[in-house]
Amino acid sequence: MQKRSSIVGGLIMIVVGAFFLLLQFSPSLAAQIDFGRQWPLLVVGLGVFFLLGALLGTPPLAVPGSIVSGIGGILYYQNMTGNWASWAYMWALIPGFVGFGTMLMGILERKGRRNIREGARLMMISLVMFALFAAFFNGLGSLGRFWPLLLIALGVWLLWQNRR
Repeated sequence: MQKRSSIVGGLIMIVVGAFFLLLQFSPSLAAQIDFGRQWPLLVVGLGVFFLLGALLGTPPLAVPGSIVSGIGGILYYQNMTGNWASWAYMWALIPGFVGFGTMLMGILERKGRRNIREGARLMMISLVMFALFAAFFNGLGSLGRFWPLLLIALGVWLLWQNRR
């Protein structure tokens, strides 16, 4: 485990160092990459680093890895589009990131049938909340008028899940 993580860490350092060395000797490439707009990729990269740790023998790292990567993806979208107001409904995706990490952890531990089921449930609730809030805040265009249908669908789904 220790040997694998140091190998992955070393490879990441080599790739990052080579990239920055390339930027030092190629000013035209550095001018094309706008670091003022690309900063959320650092957050995504940190999350990917956690996910690599999960894949290499520490499955519980899948949960923080998916959260950090997901939030980095949201920040990247908002930074590139300037749509910072979308945070009013984008936050609803965070439980889905937790669900994805829980599912991945269950798969990697090979004993996590319950983790997979609970992760899928979290992802479903998160997606419905996202669609509900996006529709409510008029982020989904014409669906905005029908957002109560999403609330009804979530209620029916919850009743179906607890039918026993």
